Amino acid sequence: MQGVTVSGRIAAAILLLQMAATSARADTMEAALTRAYQSNPQLNAQRASVRATDENVPRALSGYRPKVAVTASAGGQYSNQLVTSSTTGQKVEEGPQGPHAVGLTATQTLFNGNQTANKTRAAESQVFGAREALRLLEQSVLLAAATVYMDYLRDAAILEVQRSNTRVLEQTLKQTRDRYSVGLVTPTDVAQSEAQLAAGQTQELAAEATLNTTRANFRRIIGNEPSQLAPGSPVDRFFPATLGDAVNIALVENPNVTSAMYGIDVSFLNVKISEGALFPTVSVQATVQKTWQQTITQISQFAASAIAQVTVPIYQGGAEYSLIRQSKETLAQQRLTLEQIRDQARADLVSAWGQLLASKSQVTSSQSQVDASEIALEGVRKEASVGQRTTLDILNQQQALVNARLALVTAQHDRVVASYTVLSSIGRLSPQVLRLPTPLHDPSVHYFQVRDSWAGVRAPDGR
Repeated sequence: MQGVTVSGRIAAAILLLQMAATSARADTMEAALTRAYQSNPQLNAQRASVRATDENVPRALSGYRPKVAVTASAGGQYSNQLVTSSTTGQKVEEGPQGPHAVGLTATQTLFNGNQTANKTRAAESQVFGAREALRLLEQSVLLAAATVYMDYLRDAAILEVQRSNTRVLEQTLKQTRDRYSVGLVTPTDVAQSEAQLAAGQTQELAAEATLNTTRANFRRIIGNEPSQLAPGSPVDRFFPATLGDAVNIALVENPNVTSAMYGIDVSFLNVKISEGALFPTVSVQATVQKTWQQTITQISQFAASAIAQVTVPIYQGGAEYSLIRQSKETLAQQRLTLEQIRDQARADLVSAWGQLLASKSQVTSSQSQVDASEIALEGVRKEASVGQRTTLDILNQQQALVNARLALVTAQHDRVVASYTVLSSIGRLSPQVLRLPTPLHDPSVHYFQVRDSWAGVRAPDGR
C-alpha cells in the first residue's frame, strides 16, 4: 500500500507543476499569444476591413477636387432642303458629311454647405472607430488564445490525474483479489473495486476526448499543434491594485467604449451633412470644344466657356428635412448606447475582478484539500490493513483525492484566465502591455499611404 501512496504523490507533483521541468524548447504562453496575434485569420480579416475603411477618407476628400471629363463624337449626316422665295425656288442639297467633335469639361465645386468638410471628418471618425474595433478583436483573440492555452494545460493535467487514478485502482483491485484469495475480504469488496475501476476507465476516456477537442481549438486559435507547453502565469502585474482605479481606466480605455465615442462623432457629423443639403451650392464649369465638318460651309469651329452656377434649394419635397430629423434621432440613440456600453464595461470588469479574487482563494483551498485528502487516504489504507476500514472506504477516499486534484487543476486554470479577463475588461490586453516579442501592427501606415491619393487602382501592397 505504501508504494501506491508514493506513486500518487508523484502524480500529484507532476500535476501541480504542470510539466514545469520541460525542455528549453517548451512552448510558452507569450510565444502562443504572439503566433495568434500574427497569424489568426479572424484578426487578419479585421485588419483588411480597417484598410477598406481607410478608403472612405480619400473618397470624401474627392469633393474638394475638380471633376474632368472628355467627350468625343463622330458620325455621318445628309441634308436635302428646298428654299423658296416670292420670285424663285431654289433647292439646296448637302451631300454626305462626317462631322466629329472633341470636348473637355472641368467642374469645380466651390461651396456645398460644408458637406465635403463634414464628410471628410465623418470618414476620419469612421477610421478611428474601425481601429478601436480592431483593438477589441485583438483583445478577444489574445484572451481566447490565453484561455485555450490554459484549457489545454488543464485538460492534459486532468487526463494525467485520471490515468494515475486508473493505475491506482488497478493495483487496488489486484490487492483486493489477493486478500480475497486468503479470505480477508468478501466478493462484495472485489465487486466494488471492479466497479470503481470501470468508472475510472470511463472518466479517463472522457478526459482524453475532451483533450482532443481542446487540441483542435488550440490549433484553430493559435495556429499550431500544442506540444510541451510551459506553465501559464497570471498577469496581475499589468493592472491597477484597486477595483476603483480599474473601473476608471475601463471607462476611458475599453475599446467598446472608445468605439462608441467615435460612433457619436460620426452621427453628429451626419446631422451636419444632412443640414448641408439646405445650403446653396456654388460651382464653376469650364468647357472647351472643337468641331469639324458640321456643315459643308463650316469646316471647323472652336468654342470655350467658363460658367459660374449657384443653385439655391427651395423645396425638394421634404425628404431633406426628414433626413435631418432622422440623423438627430440616430445621434441621440448613439449617446444612449454609449451610456449602456459604459455600464456594461463596468459590470464586466466588476464580475471579472470578483472571479479573480474567488479563483485566488480557490487555489489555496484546493491545495489544502489535496494535502488533506492524501493524508486521509494514507490513513485509511493503514487502518484497512489492520481491519479497521473496508475496501469501500479506501475507494471512496481515493475518489475524494481525485476530486480534490481536479478541483486544484481547475482553480489553477481559472486563476490565470481570470487575470487575463480582467486585463481585457480594462482595455489593456495588448501586445504592448504584455510585451510580446512581435512587431506591432500599425493601421495608420496604410491610412497615410492612401489618404491623399488622387488616382491609381493598385493597393499599397501592390495588388
